[in-house]
Amino acid sequence: MRRSRPATGDHVRPRVLVDSGAWIALVSANDSHHAEAEALFQLAIRRRAQLVTTNLVLAETHRFLLHKAGRRAAKAVLNRIDASPLLEIEFTSAAHHAAGRAWIDKLADQALTYTDAVSFAVMQSRRCTAALTFDRHFTIAGFARWQPNE
Repeated sequence: MRRSRPATGDHVRPRVLVDSGAWIALVSANDSHHAEAEALFQLAIRRRAQLVTTNLVLAETHRFLLHKAGRRAAKAVLNRIDASPLLEIEFTSAAHHAAGRAWIDKLADQALTYTDAVSFAVMQSRRCTAALTFDRHFTIAGFARWQPNE
């Protein structure tokens, strides 16, 4: 199941998966990737990129912020994410689960989280061209990071 936004010219717009580290860096001024996250999200806005994230990524983001910044901040970030007109939230399925498990097996030598593995499956099924992430596992898995020079 997916929450969809109206599409305008999707065939030319880049489709970018947003990982929890990018959401956290964007809203955390003291995060070492904060400035880069702001620049990457601004680039995505300028390019009208179709941003995709998953309910698992949102759960990871919410949990982190809940414990680091408190209930109000964690809720505010979810509200901000929900309000974004450029974002689609992919609610993961049994097929994503199976594909994620396959990614965990494929990258058995890595400490790969289930959320990342399912994110890889979503990137494949949604044909994402890159990931807005600071996690090296995405490049290890063969996915491009969203870069300012794209």
